Amino acid sequence: MKATAANHTQTVAGWAAMNECCKVEPFIFERRENGVDDVTIKVQYCGMCHTDLHFMKNDWGITMYPVVPGHEVTGVVTAVGANVSDFKVSDRVGVGCIVGACLDCDHCHRSEENYCEKLVLTYNGILPDGSVTYGGYSETLVVHSKFVARIPDSLPLDAAAPLLCAGITVFSPMKQHGMLRSGGSLGVVGLGGLGHIAVKFGKAFGLRVTVISTSPAKEKEAREGLKADDFIVSTDEKQMQAKAKSLDYIIDTVPAKHSLGPLLELLKFKGVLALVAAPDQPVELPSFPLIFGRRTVSGSITGSMKETQEMLDLCGEHNITCDIELVSTDGINEALARLARNDVRYRFVIDIGGDSN
Repeated sequence: MKATAANHTQTVAGWAAMNECCKVEPFIFERRENGVDDVTIKVQYCGMCHTDLHFMKNDWGITMYPVVPGHEVTGVVTAVGANVSDFKVSDRVGVGCIVGACLDCDHCHRSEENYCEKLVLTYNGILPDGSVTYGGYSETLVVHSKFVARIPDSLPLDAAAPLLCAGITVFSPMKQHGMLRSGGSLGVVGLGGLGHIAVKFGKAFGLRVTVISTSPAKEKEAREGLKADDFIVSTDEKQMQAKAKSLDYIIDTVPAKHSLGPLLELLKFKGVLALVAAPDQPVELPSFPLIFGRRTVSGSITGSMKETQEMLDLCGEHNITCDIELVSTDGINEALARLARNDVRYRFVIDIGGDSN
């Protein structure tokens, strides 16, 4: 059983995986009382990320059970600490993948706290008091105000929830590599939770967007539903060869082992491929497509709070939300089973607040 810090006296109901069976069950636990720098949030919605499955199944060998997943959280502020000036009770807010960092290292000073060596994950992380974090599959969160984002009034809380992980995960590398400039050409590998948002960002900022998928059946939804400009079946050698050296950028969202070589051949000279998924086995990276095209492969993990707020504000301005399927708390396990089969278009969101129950 996990140790509970002395000030963790706020009883909260949630849903936890108790072992590697990949199912959750009702779980009562204690959160800390609202501190001077904290914000307490009544959770309304929580997106279901593929990372939740990885942690529940202990795919990476680091899970501490019981684990309460969830890092795509939206809700309403119910309490603020004495030192908090950016938020007030009743504000619409969100919490993403991280809830803590040292706030004193070079990364933190440069608003890159997502790369701080002492970052604390929203769940399965360890806080400075030694307690383990529990995520958004729960009715209440208590979070340092630094790691809380404001949700624009124009965005519905349910469809905005996945922006806190899926959205910022693709937005951050797109911004860092200049992919948001109008007129460029963007390839999006994989049309799931991350991929569909990358397509929406690309279209909103004036890029020519090509979806790259192993599934020919996704062409209609890519072109008609998401307004993608082109579609490539990655297992079709003729299609891949016909589109060689046609893209400025690629966002690779595929969370499974695959070769980057064929994808790199789609890039123009000095093109950039950004990896944002976390396959449980190493991807293949041949050197020739890199060195003969002066191409770059980059990695990115979530985004900073500054980037997160910028992304949310832009989504509010451009009316960008995630395509979701809302599920009740009674349907979490069924949704998890479907998520494991990639049977979702494009993100499950749990109605924690009970509006759809």
